[in-house]
Amino acid sequence: MTHVNRSLAGFTGRGYDKGRGVVVQILWLVVSGAVVTRWWCPLRLRLWILEAFGASIGRGTLIRHRVRIHWPWKLVVGQDSWIGEDTWILNLEPVTVGDNVCISQSVLLCTGSHDRHSPTFEFDNAPITIGDGVWIATRATLLRGVKVGDRSVIGATALITDDVPSDTLMVAPRAVVGGR
Repeated sequence: MTHVNRSLAGFTGRGYDKGRGVVVQILWLVVSGAVVTRWWCPLRLRLWILEAFGASIGRGTLIRHRVRIHWPWKLVVGQDSWIGEDTWILNLEPVTVGDNVCISQSVLLCTGSHDRHSPTFEFDNAPITIGDGVWIATRATLLRGVKVGDRSVIGATALITDDVPSDTLMVAPRAVVGGR
């Protein structure tokens, strides 16, 4: 591995487009924290607010409370999909979720990263695309640039760093404890 001396003070974020101006960003962060993520916020209001901030959400979709969405204007969710509590959609770049997708509790979808070769640790972001009929089980993590094919299953706690073909089961390695 090549040694890189980092100078984080020189970080510029060049090439990253937040997609909206500062006022909209601040307004989203306030409304999201005060209303959208709260248990008492009705689903219809939650979806209406997300769409008002630019999200595209299909008919019949359920987005539970305590779902954190970094930028709603970079989110597309198909029809009849579910997004479970404590999911974090860190979508510095677009996240596209197909129809009939189940994203279980505490999943992390992270489109952001950094260029490890950059001395100023500049962004190395890429979108995430999830096909139709996918199930992403609890506490799974999908990283930047991943595409999950239709009808695939991502098991609990799995870490996905590369594309997953359609009709694939991806599970985290099992820890063996004891004498078995």
